[in-house]
Amino acid sequence: MASEEQCSVPLRWRSISLTHIEFPAGDLTGQMLAYTSLLPIAILVGFVTLIVFKRELHTISSFGGLVLNEGVNWLLKHILREPRPCEGAHTTLTTEYGMPSSHSQFIWFFVVYFFLFLYLRMHQTNNARCVELLWRHILSITLLGVALSVSYSRVYLLYHTWSQVFYGGVAGSTIGVVWFFFTQEVLTPLFPKIAAWPISEFFLVRDTSLIPNILWFEYTVTRSEARNRQRKLGTKLQ
Repeated sequence: MASEEQCSVPLRWRSISLTHIEFPAGDLTGQMLAYTSLLPIAILVGFVTLIVFKRELHTISSFGGLVLNEGVNWLLKHILREPRPCEGAHTTLTTEYGMPSSHSQFIWFFVVYFFLFLYLRMHQTNNARCVELLWRHILSITLLGVALSVSYSRVYLLYHTWSQVFYGGVAGSTIGVVWFFFTQEVLTPLFPKIAAWPISEFFLVRDTSLIPNILWFEYTVTRSEARNRQRKLGTKLQ
């Protein structure tokens, strides 16, 4: 329990939080766009979850690209030092600089990288069924809408100007393209060797680069193994 002496000392309190997205009070559109601005954090959480439970080298490499992208954004902001619009409008900002927009750069890196992964790495489009191709196109359009929404939210909520959002998108898209082809041409050939390292085997890190549809592969392997175990169990019970 706090003493009277402790309570009498004026303290400046700060909250522990990853983000404080502010929106105009009573503005439903602003509130929705504020939640949209949180999507990059949800994507990061998703990546960490996949890495922990899947431990797949390509996923780890993609996450490394996101970290690199954020590092480039920080560097550009502190080189350009362009202030945000309506300076002083927001009280909870990690940095006073706004060029380029980190949210825009993040989401466009993710979307462009995912586009390339979807249409180039999952390259078995000639043998894919119409439903699978339609699913890819719908997913691509949805992601494009997400990227545009996140970018627009930063302007609407007065965190960035249009130019800051535009150049953030350009930077993120460029890094996404470069990192994808770097992963494909340089890192992917090394993945089998990396997966064979003792430390990789200890942490169950794996390489699935040669498997075009990992979801279908895991589904069929799991179903086949379950049936084999069921047969063995049935044989023992007879």
